[in-house]
Amino acid sequence: MTATVATAGTRSISLGTWVIVVLLPVGPAAIAVLRLLLPYYTATDASDMVAAVQAHPGRQSAVLWLGYVGILTLVPGLLAATRVCRDAAPRLTAWALALAVPGYLSLGMLLGTDHLLWGANEAGLPAADRVGMAEAGHPSIDVALAVFVVGHVVGTVLLGLALWQSGRIPAWAAWAVTISQPLHFVATVVLGSPQVDFVAWMLTAVGMAMVARELLKVPSTSR
Repeated sequence: MTATVATAGTRSISLGTWVIVVLLPVGPAAIAVLRLLLPYYTATDASDMVAAVQAHPGRQSAVLWLGYVGILTLVPGLLAATRVCRDAAPRLTAWALALAVPGYLSLGMLLGTDHLLWGANEAGLPAADRVGMAEAGHPSIDVALAVFVVGHVVGTVLLGLALWQSGRIPAWAAWAVTISQPLHFVATVVLGSPQVDFVAWMLTAVGMAMVARELLKVPSTSR
């Protein structure tokens, strides 16, 4: 009888996978810092927003850069995260994508107001003109805000539950994702606290870091 010895193949991790797993937590971390730096976080009207940007133009510039990072990374990170949970929780995962993807994509529309505030300040326009420009936003901004709030808050909750149901990442990490965006909502609407908001988005980032670690364990053939 001839014995055949099978040799185990070496699993290689593609450069694309490395890029994805490195960037997975970057999007929510960028938004966490953005929320902490946002100069008009506690503003109650357009005049307060204009005054805050005028007082802190450097922070407003950082907000625009961080927002751009978020636009580039949040959706790819979300799509990558679903690799971990789509088989164990297909319905939850599908609903998470259906809500969170348009929610995150709406962020670009919302940043338009930030660009306007920064540009008007840099151009040296009178304060009254800057306030008028901020108040004269297109109705699509209100629609984008609604889509963003509902989409990314509810979508992230469903993603966290899907990750928990999959059992592929530690339960604490899945629950960190699940509670992160409701906490962000409370920080913004109820508490008016950029510090709590920072913690909320960093919970998403930490959870995504654990997802990234799990993706590195998945054989290339199963992706």
